[in-house]
Amino acid sequence: MNRIKKGDHVIVTTGRNKGQRGDVTRVTGDHVFVQNINMVKRHTKPNPQANQPGGIVEREAPIHVSNVMLFNAASGKGERVGRKVLGDGRKVRVYRSSGEVVDA
Repeated sequence: MNRIKKGDHVIVTTGRNKGQRGDVTRVTGDHVFVQNINMVKRHTKPNPQANQPGGIVEREAPIHVSNVMLFNAASGKGERVGRKVLGDGRKVRVYRSSGEVVDA
């Protein structure tokens, strides 16, 4: 069970995008893609077979999972995440500061 999942609302803790918040669109290994965060310009060649025009495309670049924290709306800041096994055997993510369950 990963600490950060697709659809989570996260806050960036380091780098040029520090303090910005967004939703995770994709998780690949130990990197995450956050919507409209860490945008880079990619110069692409046209590909007529895929009907793709060339030019400068702006897209999201991956951010290492250690540079983002799960955003807790109750406290208004980023929180560390731990794991806990409930009485019925389910594994859930919890905020380390309050013990509140992230996954309902």
